[in-house]
Amino acid sequence: MKKVSTGIMGLDEILNGGIPEKNVVLLSGGPGTGKSIFSQQFLWHGLQNSEPGIYVALEEHPIQVRQNMSQFGWSIKPFEEKGLFALIDAFTAGFGKSKEFEKYIVRDLNDLHDFIDVLRQAIKDINAKRVVIDSVTTLYLNKPTYARSIILQLKRVLAGTGCTSLLVSQVSIDERGFGGPGVEHGVDGIIRLDLDEIKGELKRSLLIWKMRGTAHSLKRHYFEINEKGIKILN
Repeated sequence: MKKVSTGIMGLDEILNGGIPEKNVVLLSGGPGTGKSIFSQQFLWHGLQNSEPGIYVALEEHPIQVRQNMSQFGWSIKPFEEKGLFALIDAFTAGFGKSKEFEKYIVRDLNDLHDFIDVLRQAIKDINAKRVVIDSVTTLYLNKPTYARSIILQLKRVLAGTGCTSLLVSQVSIDERGFGGPGVEHGVDGIIRLDLDEIKGELKRSLLIWKMRGTAHSLKRHYFEINEKGIKILN
């Protein structure tokens, strides 16, 4: 099975070569664990290897996403202009000036069909190979009983179009789950990011709970976030 390199220093090794192509992976974690940076680094690495990518912004303004990525030297604007990267605005609903500058806008988050139509069109337009939805939890925040159903609908679209995808999932600090009832059964892989206090110091770590199509480490791995992004330490 073909593997997709994550671009996270040290992660491909513990995934035995990377994420299996077309896998839909839940990237779960609490606030401050590095989920958005992880997913953006994944997309940036794809762009450096001629793999077009899509970032669906559900919790931040598209302008803020571009600014956050540029802080790590990940300037996506040139790739947008070349049709190699698409930023889907699912945050503003087209209010304000977003409708003048953004090509892909989700008008109503309560309409999953509209969301999927916009996503499918962007994938087709740029022939996307990597997709990030940040965060998928927003889609079922007020209807948790539909969480697994929504995940499965997204998976059919993403895997069906050949994309390797990260679905960012929000959890509370003390939550043991993965951000919604049954969502863990609807995805191919789960990477859990944690932020724990150890001897008076906050430390970030990750665990690969499951990953279909590849052997992987079962250990907890600590990581840091520096000026170049995320780096696994052990």
